[in-house]
Amino acid sequence: MTDESAPTSDDAVAQLSEPTPSTSLVPRASTRTVWTLFALSVGVLALAARSGAGWEFAGALRVDGLTAVMWVVVTFFSGIVHSYSRRYMAGDRHIDRFYYRVLGFTLVVMTLTAADHVALFAAAWLAMGLLMASLIGHVREWEQARAASALARRYFLASSGLLAASLSLLAWATGATTLTGIFGALESVSRTVGLVAAGGIVLAAVIQSALFPFHNWLLSSMTAPTPASALMHAGFVNAGGILLTRFAPVVADHLAVMSLVVLFGAVSALLGQAMILVQTDVKRKLGCSTIAQMGFMILQCGLGFFAAAIAHLVLHGFYKAYLFLSSGAAVEQAVPRDEKQTHLGFSGVAVSLLTAVGGGVLFGVLTGKATSLELNSGTILTLVVVLTTLTAARDILRRSTLPASVRFVSAPLVVLTAISGYAIAFNAVSTMLSGVPMTHVSTEMTIAHYLVVALFVGAYLVAELGWYHSSKRLYVTLLNLSQPDPNTVLTDKEDYNDA
Repeated sequence: MTDESAPTSDDAVAQLSEPTPSTSLVPRASTRTVWTLFALSVGVLALAARSGAGWEFAGALRVDGLTAVMWVVVTFFSGIVHSYSRRYMAGDRHIDRFYYRVLGFTLVVMTLTAADHVALFAAAWLAMGLLMASLIGHVREWEQARAASALARRYFLASSGLLAASLSLLAWATGATTLTGIFGALESVSRTVGLVAAGGIVLAAVIQSALFPFHNWLLSSMTAPTPASALMHAGFVNAGGILLTRFAPVVADHLAVMSLVVLFGAVSALLGQAMILVQTDVKRKLGCSTIAQMGFMILQCGLGFFAAAIAHLVLHGFYKAYLFLSSGAAVEQAVPRDEKQTHLGFSGVAVSLLTAVGGGVLFGVLTGKATSLELNSGTILTLVVVLTTLTAARDILRRSTLPASVRFVSAPLVVLTAISGYAIAFNAVSTMLSGVPMTHVSTEMTIAHYLVVALFVGAYLVAELGWYHSSKRLYVTLLNLSQPDPNTVLTDKEDYNDA
């Protein structure tokens, strides 16, 4: 006979007590420190916008528009993570260590974006990677977390070694020990030395931003606490775009290197988006999404739009931080159900096409990236936006259950509003970066650019015609490429138990 008064499983869950807040002062003090830094960074941004000039400090630091923008972005995201972790990490016996590392990471990134001396820049880049690796392995009792931390550390050490070697080479060739000194003496650097240094900088950026084929460390980092993952995907991986923007005078001087950057970015953007299709894990889907977004960011750098890459990483940071910090809610919504899709019909196809064309025109006009029909870097980027807009409008129309008249108005409105928001962010960032060397560079067309156009058009047709559904080989290839290191995967329920 069943005791009806016994609590059900739902009641048992409901009666679980809240985690006991930490009595340590470290979380509170660290959170207040970061929000204070955010307020000060906003002040620096306002001064930089008003004066349009930078400030140098003893040949070690230089605060310019890029520094001010990144200080505001980094301290804001760090403040959100700090505040969120006060509750999320409550009860963790290593909470103080977690806060020390998050605060240290914030300070190191602020140092990196302001560093002018080559040694300080290289040291900050190395410290940033080591701190993030330690956050990935925060739960030291998990063997998988330790393996993920060790894997990430190897990648970051390789990235730091490449960057240090490139900076040393440039310092030797120019006789300067500061970035401003190196940029001012680039004419004295031989083409061979410049090419090798630029190649090393690009590889350092690609590794840190987890682009293919160096994406495995990111997909293997899911052992990190969710707040650390948010900081990683909203901030850390953006370092590649910051590095390329800071060293634009070095990288953009070599067409072959810029073409390589374009290929790295395009392949990673398409591959990351494709890998999402075969994922079932929430955080791993977000990881593949980050690979795709970082690919698009690096693609913009390769096309010569460095300011656009910074605007992209800012907007992506907001988007991805929200997705990670709210990822727990996806568990409640994961009840199996048949997803109903509306047939587009001729009207839906017409609205999608008009929205895509309108989005491309709006994007080109507001950002100034496509002023003619001539194939150049601006029109390539606009074409990517058109294809993305076409896909987004089509999906919105198919998934919406609203009446047709409402859908046909709301879908273009949503998409065009998003493009307008990006344009506003781009123009604001471009204004702030006006004093930073070469934030926009005109690049010549090469075979790599035509290949990228073919790749994006081909990928759109594959997705639109549903060819990926019928190819088992493609499915298995994407599944294998998106697998983390097996030593970092938690396979048993017992692995989740805190030691």
